[in-house]
Amino acid sequence: MESAGDRDTDDPRAPLHPPKVVLVTGACRFLGGYLTARLAANPSIERVIAVDAMTPSKDMLRRMGRAEFVRADIRNPFIAKVIRNGDVDTVVHAAAASYAPGSGGRATLKEINVMGAMQLFAACQKAPLVRRVVLKSTSEIYGSSAHDPVMFTEDSSSRRPLREGFARDSLDIEGYARGLGRRRPDIAVTLLRLANMIGPAMDTALSRYLAGPVVPTVVGRDARLQLLHEQDALGVLELATMAGKSGTFNVGASGIIMMSQAIRRSGRLPLPLPSLGVRMADSLLRATSGTEFNRDHLAYMSYGRVMDTTRMRTELGYEPRWSTLQAFDDYVRGRGLTPIIDPRWVRSVESRALATAQRWGS
Repeated sequence: MESAGDRDTDDPRAPLHPPKVVLVTGACRFLGGYLTARLAANPSIERVIAVDAMTPSKDMLRRMGRAEFVRADIRNPFIAKVIRNGDVDTVVHAAAASYAPGSGGRATLKEINVMGAMQLFAACQKAPLVRRVVLKSTSEIYGSSAHDPVMFTEDSSSRRPLREGFARDSLDIEGYARGLGRRRPDIAVTLLRLANMIGPAMDTALSRYLAGPVVPTVVGRDARLQLLHEQDALGVLELATMAGKSGTFNVGASGIIMMSQAIRRSGRLPLPLPSLGVRMADSLLRATSGTEFNRDHLAYMSYGRVMDTTRMRTELGYEPRWSTLQAFDDYVRGRGLTPIIDPRWVRSVESRALATAQRWGS
């Protein structure tokens, strides 16, 4: 009997039918919860099953509409029953996190991320009806360093080994997802490497770092930032869920913003430090409300990261609505950040200083 998720032919490259039963992990997080709401509003999808180890807030549960919430830890084999008994044909894994919810340190987070993905993909492999898997990955797997290319392509790799943190977890999770695709070539596996997200509603280490009244910076370094608006992150996840397009895709907005420019546009006060020493790490920890910062985060704040998103546009068919600059400005407006100093005054001082330097130089 042909399942709702089967292809029109036996060719694994043939187009997929639209999904009928979609399971979304990480339903209590911003992306998972709002993606669930979007999919539940789509009348072409028969069922949406939202999964998380925590119970969603009443507001999030209301937003999910007709979606069915199942409280389950994806590290538990019970997730296989949920997929099999629910006749799931599409799985969106959006549960990987850069910080542990509630109590638990780095070891707990790694277990949640990596062991959870292993169990989930093993369940997908054994479920005959599953025909597509979408993984929310991250651009952090490319790392950040002074030796980075102008733009990372999907075939690029980090210039130095990733030994810890969310980037290392994400690299491992991608490996398990590709393994699933090799073992089950009839499943379309989509890997979305999302640029650092920002927006008025999403809470991230980057948004908190830039919201502080004083932003620590490194003398002589000015990171190049490519961002992704939170709504574009939801948009590309929704498109990938419906399209069932195999492959790996860099996802980011057009253009870049320099760290110094971001600080000026938000009216923050830069605090140049001579090195990434104890004071920098301590400031970052306070700025992120205790979020664990490792050397990968510190490198990003120093060098930034920019990706080539050609494949996103030409093969996946997604075009972000917000540019990097527009996404950042929407974040500033949406958060209601009160300038510590007027950005217009800063620009005026810079212009006068530049003019003075040019006169002296001539």
